[in-house]
Amino acid sequence: MAADLHSHTTASDGTQSPRANVLMAVEAGLGAIAITDHDTISGVAEALAAGLEMGIVVVPGVEISTVANGQDIHILGYYMNIADELFLQRLSSLRDTRDTRNEMIIARLQELGIDITMEEVLKEVANVKRKGDTVGRPHIAAVLMNKGYVSTITEAFDRYLATGAAAYANPPRIEPATAISWIHEAGGRAVLAHPGIYHDDALVEAITSQGLDGIEVYHADHTPEDEERYRLLAERKGLLITAGSDFHGVREGTAFHGAIGSKRIGMDVVERLRQG
Repeated sequence: MAADLHSHTTASDGTQSPRANVLMAVEAGLGAIAITDHDTISGVAEALAAGLEMGIVVVPGVEISTVANGQDIHILGYYMNIADELFLQRLSSLRDTRDTRNEMIIARLQELGIDITMEEVLKEVANVKRKGDTVGRPHIAAVLMNKGYVSTITEAFDRYLATGAAAYANPPRIEPATAISWIHEAGGRAVLAHPGIYHDDALVEAITSQGLDGIEVYHADHTPEDEERYRLLAERKGLLITAGSDFHGVREGTAFHGAIGSKRIGMDVVERLRQG
């Protein structure tokens, strides 16, 4: 039995419900699946209930957005006390920052002559979003595609929404060390998500000295060379080695980033995350 420790749901920018992710994990033969939505734990309760029903371990998680040296850095948190009021308030503040970013992106798109409003984006997701969920760039991309400005979600990111693209925006965010502290103060474990996509190993190594518990060595966007490099780094730093598909659902016929279970790690890692 193995675990996929990184998946997203409709609580953030995934396309499937928390329950659907749990069912897919069962079908993939996994022993555990983590629900790690961006800056929210609003999908965790549904997933935990589904896990009890289906006989699979659901790891309560979150993926916190931070910035270091101008680079987006994501910190995964596991086994926090999801009823911790201070932690919930802190996540709420991060969602406020996300809302600000969305408004900045919309304003830049409008400056480019694109007829789009935040109201249209919210209407696009109204049937799947609940209180505490997050709205992000994929939802803006969907509106751009529906209105004919782009042909695909990928094109929307390449032309307008990705880092450095025409409408990209990134308001001030907390630093990785702050996210790590917040996770620890809520009783959880902090893991650096997908270091290979940052293309800055000096920064990655610096973050590993800020109280991290682990590194996501095995990720859908990592090359075999990335995996070997970060495995050695984790071993040298005495950090847990984790794995995650970073599943966001199926877009344009392809699982993004990877299918649930495409990256997996032993159940002993789940136990070590749980025990601390």
